[in-house]
Amino acid sequence: MRAVLRRVGLRVPGSDEQDPRALRVRVQTLLTVLLVGTNVIGAIVVVAMNYVIIPGGGPSPDFLRALVIAVPVYVVAAVIVGTLFITRLTLRELAWAMNDQPPTQRQRITALKVPWRITVAQLVLWLIAAVIFTALARSIQPAGTVPTFASVTIAGIVVSAIAYLFAEYVLRPIAARALADQRDNPFQVAGVRRRMLVFWLLGTAAPVLGLIVACFVALTRPEEVTLARFAYAILSLAAVLIVFGLLVTYLNAQAVVTPISAVRAALATVRDGTFDSRIVVNDATELGLLQVGFNDMAAGLEERERIRDLFGRHVGESVARAATDNEAVLGGETRDVSVLMIDIIGSTAFATDRPPAEVVDMLNRFFAVIVEEVDRHGGLVNKFMGDAVLAIFGTPAHLDDHPGAALAAARSIADRLGEEVPEVGAGIGVSTGEAVAGNVGARSRFEFTVIGDAVNAAARLTELAKDAPGHVLVSRRSVDEAMSDEPGHWTDHGSEVLRGRHEPTELSIRA
Repeated sequence: MRAVLRRVGLRVPGSDEQDPRALRVRVQTLLTVLLVGTNVIGAIVVVAMNYVIIPGGGPSPDFLRALVIAVPVYVVAAVIVGTLFITRLTLRELAWAMNDQPPTQRQRITALKVPWRITVAQLVLWLIAAVIFTALARSIQPAGTVPTFASVTIAGIVVSAIAYLFAEYVLRPIAARALADQRDNPFQVAGVRRRMLVFWLLGTAAPVLGLIVACFVALTRPEEVTLARFAYAILSLAAVLIVFGLLVTYLNAQAVVTPISAVRAALATVRDGTFDSRIVVNDATELGLLQVGFNDMAAGLEERERIRDLFGRHVGESVARAATDNEAVLGGETRDVSVLMIDIIGSTAFATDRPPAEVVDMLNRFFAVIVEEVDRHGGLVNKFMGDAVLAIFGTPAHLDDHPGAALAAARSIADRLGEEVPEVGAGIGVSTGEAVAGNVGARSRFEFTVIGDAVNAAARLTELAKDAPGHVLVSRRSVDEAMSDEPGHWTDHGSEVLRGRHEPTELSIRA
């Protein structure tokens, strides 16, 4: 699994695999800074807005004195109570993650709802503030009742929206742990469409509501609102709309873009042939389903590639590719091919005199030489028959000079076996001719093979090669049809009537 993908979008909150103690400290610190910072900024915005939207020149001296006392007291109390309550509640609900324990289904759902709970708690605190400060305005400066209620409420809504987006970002490592191994992501907290609509209402519609309130005050109390005062009110609310609306929109867009970016980065690795990439599922919306879908796709591709690799090891890479690219059916076609067969000389005596482990080691080295050379020359090792090997050149992949490739492979194999497997000898035969190449067997179990005179001739030549000079015997047709300079490596060796034939076969050995 590629760990780099696990950290996409998790740089600030940290990886989902971090130490539980470090996770607890990080979450607690970030949540505390988040709650304190958003509330303090919101309070500053409220005070500033009251100066420009309350008719009559802003707060009166008495109301201002009340605000100077009430605002800091309430903000400090709200921050302390809210921070302690929200942080403690959050840490208690997420204790399973802090203790590195597997969550229950209820704990998973609760963990995904924590950002919404933080938002609701923030909103409740701001609504309480709206009631308190509206009551102060009504008792001290009645003209500021509606503007005060509007400013506190709008600021509270916007701050709560920002708090949600930040909390969701901070708690992504927790969400990743909650959503781990959840293939279908059955518990969506909120869909992307609904979430974007809600935050449009919070980040854009709420400040616009402030503009409507300012217009309402100007229309109902024209004697108290000068044109300049009204302009200042509109400008201040427009600034709130632009700044905080942009911030909420940006954070909401980031919450959508980050999972998509992770999927895009992971798709790039799959396109490059790396199928073990996985994305951490850390979103409970449709984006989480997208993350789950990618992981399922990558797992399927990895399994398919593993099966194809194993399949290729059994039947040959070219056969495997042909089978996966096209529908595999029984039957075959007549092809002109070259067949190379190899059989160990005196294998029975060798196996009798040595322990099985030594015999297996010898066979593995013997087969390794053959497979490497056949592959290098473009052929296919079709069968391992005890201590013998059948290789084909010219099918299923087309090979222009299959006789030359088979002859060159025979020479290379003979040379390497003499150096790398000196304890045994092997007869090598090569024949060129027509054969039927295709799938034989039953519909539920078949294999690719070649059947025909060329195969039979190669088998007979292999037996004769055990007594021939150099232990390599090939048909003269193979030499005659070979291209390039390959015929120069061979010389005539008379003729022989092979078993099963009526006409003599012209033979060649290495020059």
